[in-house]
Amino acid sequence: MENSTSFEQNKLASQTINYWKIVRIFLSRWYWVAGCVLMGFIFAWIKVRTSTPIYITSASLKLDNEQEQLGLFPNAPVSYRGFGANQIQTEGIIMRSEDVIFTALRNLNYQISYYLEGRVRTSELYPNEPFKIAIVKQDTVNFSRAIYNVLPKDDKHFELSSSDDEFKTKAIYKYGQKIVLGNMVFSIKSPIPAIGKYSFKFNAINDLYGRAAAGLNVFEQEKNTNIMGVTHTDSNPVFSANVLNEIIKAYVKNDAKLKQRSAKQTVDYLDSQIDFLDAQVNKAGGKLSNYQTSNNLIDPSSEKQAGTSKLADLQKQIADLQLQELFIAQIENQLKASQDRIQLNLNLEGTNSTLLSGLISQFNNLLQVRENKLLNFNASAQPVKDIERQIAEVKQAIKTNIQLLHDRNRKTLNFVNKQLGNANQSLNTIPGKQNDFAKLQSNLDINQRMLSMLFERKLSAQISSAAVIAGATIIGQAQPSFLPISPVPGKIYSSYMSMGLFIGLGLILLVRLTNPYIYDVEAIEGLTATPILGVILKYPKKLSNDNQSVLSLERPKSIFAESVRSVRTNLSFMASDKDTKMICITSEVSGEGKSFVSLNLAGTLSIIDKKVIVIAGDLRKSKLHKAFGSKNLTGLSSFLSGQSNLDEIINHDSKNNIDYITSGPIPPNPSELLHSNKIKILMDELRRQYEYIIIDTAPVGLVSDAIPLIRVADINLFIIRAGVSKNRSASIPDRLSKEYGLNNIAIILNSFGDEKLHSNIYTTNYAHANTGTYYYSSYSGYGSSGYYDDEQRKWWMFWKKG
Repeated sequence: MENSTSFEQNKLASQTINYWKIVRIFLSRWYWVAGCVLMGFIFAWIKVRTSTPIYITSASLKLDNEQEQLGLFPNAPVSYRGFGANQIQTEGIIMRSEDVIFTALRNLNYQISYYLEGRVRTSELYPNEPFKIAIVKQDTVNFSRAIYNVLPKDDKHFELSSSDDEFKTKAIYKYGQKIVLGNMVFSIKSPIPAIGKYSFKFNAINDLYGRAAAGLNVFEQEKNTNIMGVTHTDSNPVFSANVLNEIIKAYVKNDAKLKQRSAKQTVDYLDSQIDFLDAQVNKAGGKLSNYQTSNNLIDPSSEKQAGTSKLADLQKQIADLQLQELFIAQIENQLKASQDRIQLNLNLEGTNSTLLSGLISQFNNLLQVRENKLLNFNASAQPVKDIERQIAEVKQAIKTNIQLLHDRNRKTLNFVNKQLGNANQSLNTIPGKQNDFAKLQSNLDINQRMLSMLFERKLSAQISSAAVIAGATIIGQAQPSFLPISPVPGKIYSSYMSMGLFIGLGLILLVRLTNPYIYDVEAIEGLTATPILGVILKYPKKLSNDNQSVLSLERPKSIFAESVRSVRTNLSFMASDKDTKMICITSEVSGEGKSFVSLNLAGTLSIIDKKVIVIAGDLRKSKLHKAFGSKNLTGLSSFLSGQSNLDEIINHDSKNNIDYITSGPIPPNPSELLHSNKIKILMDELRRQYEYIIIDTAPVGLVSDAIPLIRVADINLFIIRAGVSKNRSASIPDRLSKEYGLNNIAIILNSFGDEKLHSNIYTTNYAHANTGTYYYSSYSGYGSSGYYDDEQRKWWMFWKKG
């Protein structure tokens, strides 16, 4: 820092990070960290105790490829035969459908739930029933879902209260008595156990749907396999296992039921066609018989056989094409309805294409997905609209494919009819009777062949219907697992205690980051180039601001007194060429210990036979007179205003052998008095009488009263109080030096208590910095040296008497 006069230039000290200090900072508040970790442990214990345990059960199924099983599409692409993740998820949606879930729940005892109240939480008792309840009458939908608390009174009576009125009304009933509550009638048949607090509630099947479906999860158990894993999570492991077993059973039965329905529709359709063709055969046979009788014909000519055979083949092709048109028309009618799935009811060769079959399968899957989406979303929701858009696209593709099949069959039918016309023209060349006979015989043969073919197809369909099996096989049923997956105590304790650890460390960092005060020498050295004269330790007992005394003389063998003597020693090196030293003591604001330092510094000087006078230079708010028990009727203000002479304002303290001048009555113009010429006259007179003149001035951060005294003083001491003075106060000595050209300012750190939490993390390297620093000690680490009366015992030495 440059000064206006040519004195030695100082610069900021060179400092390096001291990692041991960082460790000491955290160790100084180890109990904060320990407290936060303990709180984390307590919260974790509460979390574990109050959280409802969640259990998981699992089962597995083997899925069979439906297309391979039915043999409908032998030439289908591989993508229709595998079981990828998408198809597994599709099966999961089917498994969560209402038909499957409700079928499963009907096989469980779901109507009544029993509960036992514990000290921390209430537990469901399923499948146990501590007492029997008979439902006499119940509306299946509109009944109360209230919790009923029961308490046995004696062998024949019990008390019942309901959550409908917050358990305010308590009624006494007999066992077996009909109870009319909540839009239903019921009775308790068996005695309620005397130990424990029991309650129960009535359920509808819809109430348990969400519980059963929400905990269900479907996944591919092994990659690229047809094994589907199913898990269910619930707070009751037995309920979870039972409902999962019933769900997979219902899923398997539902799959078999759908296949049997399809086979039955095929048989019914074939029966209707067989009845029609049987009538046609009878009609054709009657016509042929009548024609033979009326024309006396027994056997047509052999030369007609070739034409007749060709005609029969063409008629068979026409019949096959018509049968295909019936099948396509049936699919088209189902598509127009679009409310249910499209069933492939026929197993006729050439009646459907691979593409059409794949599109129908995709259409059915999308319909199932939409049904399940509607359970969780409104019809106007975006996920439902996306599914409906896909359904519309597939539906349009099916229509296009059907139209193509219609066109193909129409062209084929026209070609066959043309061939049939040619064959009839050939037969017309045959004599009329034989020609008519051949036509009748051909019609009969065609109908007989069609009837025989339908009988064969019906037999095949009946065999297939009898052999229908479900497309999934249960290979592993669910078993109750009593090891909860949540909460996991070890994980909760470790996470909560780790959080407590980080909160504790963060609290230490937060306190340090928000601290604006100076606590140690290193902090001052990092902020100012002004030298530090010394460190005065914090007095171990609390002091009154209005009753300060010369503590360095009261306890001369204390560490505190030694720290004051250290300042006295360093003071002798300042202004060493002066016979009388005028010392001005100031600070930024009041309360930083100017008067305290003035008194104790004067006391240490007096015991080495130095003639010392202390002057209360703060004419506005001085408290120095209270330390000596003076009434402050006359003082410095009286002398400066000409009301008293020097001898009248000098007082003597015989106890400490110190002369002093109080501030006197508060004047209306303190700053002007201190700027007057009389202050110089006073100082000149005192220099002839005393070796040390110590002036306790007003704080320079608040008023400018002290400036005239600071400019004429031999030594200026700026007081910084640990834990009270803010960081900005350290820059004031540098500013005073620069503004007034002073090179006699030094800093005293007052009330230093070795506060590790707020200590600076840097260490000053005095060998590489021209700081003008005086030697002093922080007196830390001398607690058991044996040199001082007030040595502190270590915490482990509590057994020693003081």
